[in-house]
Amino acid sequence: MISSYTPAEDAEVAAAAAEAGANVVRAMYGTRLDRVDKGGGDFATAADIEAEKTILDVIRAARPADALLGEEGGRQGGADGTPREWLVDPLCGTLNYAAGTMLVAVNVALRGGAAAVADPFADEVFCTDGDTAWLRRDGAAAGPLTPSAATRLVDVNLDPLAPGPPGFWALDMLANPAFDEHFRTRVGSTTLALAWVAAGRRAAYVTDGGDLTSSVHFAAGLALCRAAGCVVTAVDGAPLGPSARGILAAADAPTHARLLSIIAAGR
Repeated sequence: MISSYTPAEDAEVAAAAAEAGANVVRAMYGTRLDRVDKGGGDFATAADIEAEKTILDVIRAARPADALLGEEGGRQGGADGTPREWLVDPLCGTLNYAAGTMLVAVNVALRGGAAAVADPFADEVFCTDGDTAWLRRDGAAAGPLTPSAATRLVDVNLDPLAPGPPGFWALDMLANPAFDEHFRTRVGSTTLALAWVAAGRRAAYVTDGGDLTSSVHFAAGLALCRAAGCVVTAVDGAPLGPSARGILAAADAPTHARLLSIIAAGR
């Protein structure tokens, strides 16, 4: 099945869907929210569920034949044989949100194509058509995303704290004097940080884990970083893919190389 939609048209759908989800997240912020226990200390709130429903409605209306994969509702829809699948993370940073912290993201990505990440509280949507990346603020174009390492800030995902094979441990990286010499760290627990790398607000983002390229949490942010020209690999420098481990997304090659050397020193 060959799509008749252009990347620019898909980017508009991604942005509209992310913005619609962000509107829900913003409207429900600070209200008393029911929680759905997902096990292992993880949970969803009524805002996660309602935002996902709203996002999926937008995508279904615009792309009725496409498949959908939502964090809360799983895989649904799609015409037989369609290669097109939308990955939806309606509220990345649920624990932040439930604790009254305005540090969350709404992630929408067409697998292998357009994507958007919305910040509900800054009224910003970071967009890509898979080739270029740009910012929309207050509903209007606000220029291209331009990576920069100038801030020297590195966002690190410390969840979980325990190291996994083959031995990468983010705390070792942070304790290395070479890290403190060149960088400062932030721990925010939301993939909004990937959009910030693409936009030049962070020098890099580091997370442990397996293959995260098809994750609803990371797909949109990775698409932004790639389109903006960031250097994106696994934490050991290997290409992302089924056998990869985690993500190291850096604003430029020198920052990426420096972080790789620090990570290698701690293994």
